Amino acid sequence: MKKSILHAIGVAAAAALLTFALAGCIPTGAPAGGSAGSSDRSSASSSAKIPTGTAGAVDFDLGAIVAGDGKTVVDTYIDPMCPYCGQFEKANGSALAKLVNTGAITLRVHPLNFLDPNSQGTDYSSRAGSALTCVAASDPKQSLAYLSTLYANQPEENSSGLSDAKLVSLAHKAGVTDVDSCIHSHKYASWLTRNTTKAVNGPIKGADIKAVTATPTVLVNGHQYGGSITDTAALKSFIADSGK
Repeated sequence: MKKSILHAIGVAAAAALLTFALAGCIPTGAPAGGSAGSSDRSSASSSAKIPTGTAGAVDFDLGAIVAGDGKTVVDTYIDPMCPYCGQFEKANGSALAKLVNTGAITLRVHPLNFLDPNSQGTDYSSRAGSALTCVAASDPKQSLAYLSTLYANQPEENSSGLSDAKLVSLAHKAGVTDVDSCIHSHKYASWLTRNTTKAVNGPIKGADIKAVTATPTVLVNGHQYGGSITDTAALKSFIADSGK
């Protein structure tokens, strides 16, 4: 009887771990000065000076692309290569954009790059995150639209990712045409590396979690959303309750 109970507990624990593993992309650790899971940064921009202050929709000191000015603050931590982040965006991106547009929330998107090693040496997470930052700095109104476009065209994990030329093309389709050199130079790759190191090492100021342990991570007024990443109704309910 005791063995049966222990076996059942073991099965339940294994199932819980599997469920967690399937819920998001998990960093493997962040070495000092580098992104999580990467000990060899191949990006040419990795040693570039990290920007400070603000530009367009980007708050470099906060480590986020900011949309809206609502009282309820929603923070999302995402990696452009993470398939679960793609699922989250496809399910909830439009709903979050509507909440931004109605003044209900301030959305702060924190782009990370710990999946750089999963793009055949092309540092796709850094390149795509930098491209998103280029767009957000140049044309704030297109920030969320370009984020949605990146995930609509998301490459498979462990592929080489989209080319810089394709990232530029997607920006042009969104009506942002003055970001070519910014995207090709990977201008904000170092900023993403710093964001990633700070996120996975913590602390996360004002949050009920010490650090980001998976992407997507969603915080509403500092409280972590623990529901399904594709259940839009549950997310909206959590946002509404956390904003009271």
